[in-house]
Amino acid sequence: MDRRFQGQVAVVTGGADGLGKGISKRLADEGATVVIVDADEHRLNATLEEFSDSEGVSGFPVDIADEESVQRVFAEVARRYGKLDVLVNSAGIVGPTSTPITEYDTAQFDRIYGVNLRGAFLVTKYGVGLMEKSGYGRILLIASIAGKEGNPNMVGYSTTKAGVIGLVKAVGKEYATKGITVNGLAPAVIKTAMNADTAPEQLKYMTDKIPMGRLGTIDEVAAMATWIVSPEASFSTGFVFDISGGRATY
Repeated sequence: MDRRFQGQVAVVTGGADGLGKGISKRLADEGATVVIVDADEHRLNATLEEFSDSEGVSGFPVDIADEESVQRVFAEVARRYGKLDVLVNSAGIVGPTSTPITEYDTAQFDRIYGVNLRGAFLVTKYGVGLMEKSGYGRILLIASIAGKEGNPNMVGYSTTKAGVIGLVKAVGKEYATKGITVNGLAPAVIKTAMNADTAPEQLKYMTDKIPMGRLGTIDEVAAMATWIVSPEASFSTGFVFDISGGRATY
């Protein structure tokens, strides 16, 4: 099981930090050739340096809200490797917290939409197109418990993550007979740098709703994510898995 991804090519967006970085490392450790995509070029370079001992890890600085840039990445993956086996979309931004909708800046909402939902659409569009050529693929879009339940005073994040869940369900059904699975993963609060700017009262509200009474870890998410995109997960598609410490039990 520790070489489940030997000979496979994986693209991970948002892979320079947080969940994406943890998933990238796990995929690389299990034999995958990993292409990390991230908007933060400085952080991406630092991560690639950390992964210098791992064979076959490379990266592109890309804002996934930009269609031409996304298209170029997948064209380059096709040119270099001739295929794509795994796609994990982990890129995302939280945006304003503890902010009622009446005070929510529209430009901020548009930016969150651009990364969280438009970006998820774009990487799925071009990633699945490449997978079609070989008749095999595993796509995982990182959603959020906020997309299922809605976190008050986080309307931009909750709304766009709900959209990601809809994207998973729609595209999963489109490709159900084509050897390509499309699934989502909805974490509750995970201990990452992404939460550093979350207002303390907002973080407490979210953590208090977790029956286990703690934050999840990156390693826990990476373990579940890599199973979802492995060959073993062959009969699940269009589904959103939970990793929420008991917050979601349906």
